Amino acid sequence: MAGKVRRPGLVRAKPGSRVADVLAMAGGALPGVDLTTLNLARPVTDGEQILVGVSGAPQPSATQPGSPTTPGTTSGEPVNLNTATLAQLESLPGVGPVLAQRILDWRTEHGRFTSVDELQEVTGVGTKKFESLKPHVHV
Repeated sequence: MAGKVRRPGLVRAKPGSRVADVLAMAGGALPGVDLTTLNLARPVTDGEQILVGVSGAPQPSATQPGSPTTPGTTSGEPVNLNTATLAQLESLPGVGPVLAQRILDWRTEHGRFTSVDELQEVTGVGTKKFESLKPHVHV
């Protein structure tokens, strides 16, 4: 857990924990932090970093989708399928909020991607879509 929380750092959560659970384990958000960008009901995955109240963080994941420094766009830096946030996935060509959420849901259900080829198991990623995404992602 990172960002504007009372106790940032590594949080060990039980399998099946949700973002709200992990946020509570980190002591909650600092006063005045907008949580509307977080899906508090979403199950978390092992190894995931959750950023709270961070809009211009030093990480590429916090940049605006479509900006030159966003992984998977013009910077040439591929997006890691195992750690990507919803915003990072949405920055990929042809990926909107629905497909980005499906990728996160697949990761929640199946664990880490062990190969980029597993992206084809996500509903909505056919051969053509996979070929367009393949150069922009890694595991």
